[in-house]
Amino acid sequence: MTDMTDTFPPTGGAGLRLGLVGLGTLGILYGAFSLYIAGQPVFGALLLALAVGFGIVYGSNRFYNGRFIFPGLATVGLFVVFPVVYTIWIGFTNYSSFNLLTYDRTLEVLLSRGTVDPATEQPFAVAPQDDGTYRIWLPDTGLLSDPVTLAAIGPEEVALSPATAPATLLAARDAIKLRDGLQSLTLTTPDGLGIRNSGLRTFASLTPEYRVIDRDTLERVADGATLTADHARGFFVDGAGVDVPPGWRVPIGLANFKRVLTSPGIRAPMLGIFIWTVLFAAISVLTTFALGLILGVILQWDHLRFKPLYRILLILPYTVPAFISILVFRGLFNQNFGEINLILEAIFGIRPDWMTNGTLARVMIVIVNTWLGYPYMMLLAMGFLQAVPGDHKKAAALEGASALRVFFTITLPQIVPPFVPLLIATFAFNFNNMVLVLLLTRGLPDITGTIVPAGQTDILASFTYRLAFSDSAQQFGLAGAITLMIFVLVAAISYANFVAMRRAANRRIAK
Repeated sequence: MTDMTDTFPPTGGAGLRLGLVGLGTLGILYGAFSLYIAGQPVFGALLLALAVGFGIVYGSNRFYNGRFIFPGLATVGLFVVFPVVYTIWIGFTNYSSFNLLTYDRTLEVLLSRGTVDPATEQPFAVAPQDDGTYRIWLPDTGLLSDPVTLAAIGPEEVALSPATAPATLLAARDAIKLRDGLQSLTLTTPDGLGIRNSGLRTFASLTPEYRVIDRDTLERVADGATLTADHARGFFVDGAGVDVPPGWRVPIGLANFKRVLTSPGIRAPMLGIFIWTVLFAAISVLTTFALGLILGVILQWDHLRFKPLYRILLILPYTVPAFISILVFRGLFNQNFGEINLILEAIFGIRPDWMTNGTLARVMIVIVNTWLGYPYMMLLAMGFLQAVPGDHKKAAALEGASALRVFFTITLPQIVPPFVPLLIATFAFNFNNMVLVLLLTRGLPDITGTIVPAGQTDILASFTYRLAFSDSAQQFGLAGAITLMIFVLVAAISYANFVAMRRAANRRIAK
């Protein structure tokens, strides 16, 4: 049976809906086109797919049910799936601060380099025209250019001729806004000299540093050296084998992964960081679970007075934003002026080097993370403990079992199974708890003898972040490769933990 709303023209509310859908689709398409023009075809294609999906789902009643899940799917696709896929793709490229550009853009940058001839340098001003074009005025020589668009779409070349000063000139701050068009402009003087924009306020004759032989070959004007494009590495290379920056992005296969596994300057610190990451996540789960469970049991004691007050006080660390608590603890653990060292010195006469001693820095991180994580475990424990049948504990008590034995033989086995997935999630969270490390220690103290930034308190996530954004080379490709390895490790460890803990819980229940 044919859907009547798709056969006949919509009226009333349906027409308004289709109009809004059309406007929304056009808006997304405009964003996709803008990204494509800006040289971001991948993001443009992503928005194009979003526009097509939006128009189909909300424009046709055949996909009525899909309207409820489309926003969620689009959000997951844009902000979860795409970043993951894009990061993985970067791991197979040479993307870094030295290889940011495309090949065509690299050619433009190299060919735009030149040496300024000071004898020809002179100031300029921009004169707007009624038809939206501009003229360039050189006051020192009294020359005025033919009309130009300054649209920066492509190179422009116009002639200069003697003229009187224009009546209207743009202010310097307005002329700067046209710098992209000015940089692509070449002015030809009456004697045939070509001058180009050499600064924010001057034009001059530029001697190019390189000239084109063919698309993949350049010649350096100064010494005649030949530069050849190496598309396997993304650099122009001169005759001596020296890379000439900037480079461009190229796929390099498994090179980043091989570098991680074979380079001693990366492999050694990364192995130590991986071991510490696993220990940090495991210890954090153990300490937060143990402390939260102990406090949950205490707060369940019927004879405890002022329980509501204790609950509020113990939950407070969970209500304060984590970054605030971390910064407060950074001040408390200050080696020279922190309250913790002042108290320890007054009582025991010691001043631990929390920030410069690797072992103490790791202990400090565990302490702070335990403080931040125990309220969550305590709240869960309080809920799970209420689900344990009281008859079982009473029967064991009548049999003469101590309170400690009742807890470990009856209470704990019954609350562990529901805790298992939460403990696994906590382990995975702490495995990637980069915010704690960066705010508290910034990964310091550094590990000596490395060729990449690596610290003794770094976990894999913070190590990758520093590699991508703190290193002078900003090695995004290498960081992407490590990110993929972290993803695989976390997935494998989490799955193994889940299977092991589920089997252990099943064995306890069977007994």
